[in-house]
Amino acid sequence: MMLSVFDSGKLEVALDAIAHALIGHSQARAAFLRIARTKIYAPDLQADLYAGHDKATQLGRELGIPLLDQSPSAGFSWDGRAVALQTETAVLLHEFSHWQIAPASRRNLPDFGLGAGPETGFTMVADAACCVDDGTKEREEDLASLLGILWEVYLGGPALIAFCEQNWLELYDRPDTAKHFLSVFEDLATCGLVDANGLPQLSRTDVK
Repeated sequence: MMLSVFDSGKLEVALDAIAHALIGHSQARAAFLRIARTKIYAPDLQADLYAGHDKATQLGRELGIPLLDQSPSAGFSWDGRAVALQTETAVLLHEFSHWQIAPASRRNLPDFGLGAGPETGFTMVADAACCVDDGTKEREEDLASLLGILWEVYLGGPALIAFCEQNWLELYDRPDTAKHFLSVFEDLATCGLVDANGLPQLSRTDVK
């Protein structure tokens, strides 16, 4: 998951461009607009990045995810048994989303067999456990990114910050940007990870 800084001065233009491009795709557009509305919690794309951490932790319990009270830098974001809790809320929700998405064959591997995440301390071990091609890794990262952002919206957090940091508004003026959002959203819906209204679901799936 690559993070970047988005120019807050371009935010309104970028959000309007994507919203306009999604006209005709009502469910995806509604989900996008819910993300956009979290700007009220993130003036100038600034906020407490640990806001709602307790709510996120409770969500993890509702999902049935084993939790470990340590930093990912002390081991892994997911060590094959539990998610490390001591991290920013958006990052925690991203890991929960990976847990929902990962196939059974990789759930016992550190960082779900995708290679080391950006916060994992034991990078060499996680990278050695990587067992997917670049296309699979990119697809699952996209799915986990958007699902985690939708969870943050659901919990009432400043999800727009993660949306920008995770490059969903990069090249906002090009048609492919909105098409990419739509494609990932539709994949989440096909997997049963969002409902007909685009709200995230307490389900777990093997992504095919």
